[in-house]
Amino acid sequence: MTNNRAVLVAVLAALLLSACVGMGQKSDSFQTSNKQLASGIKIYEDGDYQAALVALNNAEEMGLRDKHDQVLVHKYLAFIHCVSGREKQCHEEFREALELDPTFDLTPAEAGHPIWGPVFRVEKAKFTK
Repeated sequence: MTNNRAVLVAVLAALLLSACVGMGQKSDSFQTSNKQLASGIKIYEDGDYQAALVALNNAEEMGLRDKHDQVLVHKYLAFIHCVSGREKQCHEEFREALELDPTFDLTPAEAGHPIWGPVFRVEKAKFTK
């Protein structure tokens, strides 16, 4: 029940935020997208990957100005796809992050993860040739 409630809250928040963007509040949309990113990361850290997926995708769709924030979205989406058994999407998200910033790297702890570490290394190798 808690997971369903979190997904519902994330979806409702996204709808409300989308309405604000549609009303021409462009500068507010960037602040909102940053809040959505922070929320998505927190939800991910709490282990609710489905709700985090919604929040992170919403943050990306709202438009993040900072390249670092854009890379973060793709990193966390990659993590979610990898742990959910969606290896192709995991590769795609890491590739997107590296296209934005070819110097992007994982922390040593992240790079050592048995699921996404090898996927990241494959994609990173494509950018270091």
